[in-house]
Amino acid sequence: MKDLTVVAVMVLLFSSLLAGQNTAQEPSAPAKPAEDYSGMYTFLQDGEFVQVTVEDEGRVTGFVSRYGDLDSDKGAFLDQFFKQGKLDGKKLSFTTATVHGVWYDFKGTVERGEGKKVVDEAYYVLKGTLIQYSTDANKKTSSRSREVEFKRFPQDAGAEPEKRD
Repeated sequence: MKDLTVVAVMVLLFSSLLAGQNTAQEPSAPAKPAEDYSGMYTFLQDGEFVQVTVEDEGRVTGFVSRYGDLDSDKGAFLDQFFKQGKLDGKKLSFTTATVHGVWYDFKGTVERGEGKKVVDEAYYVLKGTLIQYSTDANKKTSSRSREVEFKRFPQDAGAEPEKRD
């Protein structure tokens, strides 16, 4: 009986050593930020929005969807993808591609808004300076700078149970 106990203990020790070796060899997942600021935010006018996706190592991708304001694209919906974007802590910056001679440069921060839960409207707010650049037919570039506040749209509450009456 003693021999059987010794064998069982040795098997347990050996298997725990193997299990420890396997987990030590697995690469650890990259650390995710404590907050996920990804989502859709308001833009300059009703119906327009900016989609922000925070990826690994502070890389930010996304796009601005806005109404055209030139005679040639008045009222058309235009998508301007980010050429570059970065999140460093709470500091956010992005520059869009040029569409119809217009591009945007945003530099600001991600802050907590008035939303109470992460799924609420304005749980996060992008605050900062937005510069709109425009190039005319004569290749002359002008810029317009303004302080902005973009509120995150409400999120799908799929993870939360539905309340029933």
